[in-house]
Amino acid sequence: MSAEAVKHARQLLLKEYRAVLSTHSKAMPGFPFGSAVPYCLSEEGWPLILISRIAQHTKNLLADPRCSLLVSERGAEDVQATGRLTLLAEAQRVDDVAVGHAAKRYYRYFPESSDYHSVHDFDFWILKPVRWRFIGGFGAIHWLDQVALANPFAGSGDGEGGMLGHMNQDHAAAIAHYVLQAGLPLAPAARMVGIDSEGFHLRIGHAIHWLAFPESCTSPGAVRQALVAMARR
Repeated sequence: MSAEAVKHARQLLLKEYRAVLSTHSKAMPGFPFGSAVPYCLSEEGWPLILISRIAQHTKNLLADPRCSLLVSERGAEDVQATGRLTLLAEAQRVDDVAVGHAAKRYYRYFPESSDYHSVHDFDFWILKPVRWRFIGGFGAIHWLDQVALANPFAGSGDGEGGMLGHMNQDHAAAIAHYVLQAGLPLAPAARMVGIDSEGFHLRIGHAIHWLAFPESCTSPGAVRQALVAMARR
């Protein structure tokens, strides 16, 4: 297993937020069924999705939870020369005990979906990794057993939430500077919606963008130092 391939695969998973979910068709046995889904990452670093109970892919997962998720670089001119990642997974519906935590996280990324769960009979599902297939370009092909990385801040009380609230309320100028430095759209105003050990997510309009820290951060203090350093560039 290549450590470099694992790093690039995880970065692709973090950078993107839309994928193709493939399930085993219940209506047409033996045929795969693909559908587009948005996703964010759970505190375990696994894809978290929100899907309707009446959707075909939900019926398929209830019959057979084995699935795959294809993630590829957005806007690629030559799809065969760019990175793509296929996750082979076991889908698991989030239970009532954990659904509040999942909803809080997911709706930071996709606030327009906030009424789906209660009004339109949508459920949260976690895709638990079994194996990963990463293609980083021509000839760069890897089977990977471990790509996901748990978020050390998501489960530490209000660690991530507190950092996000502080940045969005008190450091809008710094966030605008990150956007400018990264060459991202300047309007509408960006909002920080996620922080992990390797970087942070910004929501600009309906799009999600992930920016990497200069180096991995293992504590809130290290995150603060990294954000300050990036604001001073």
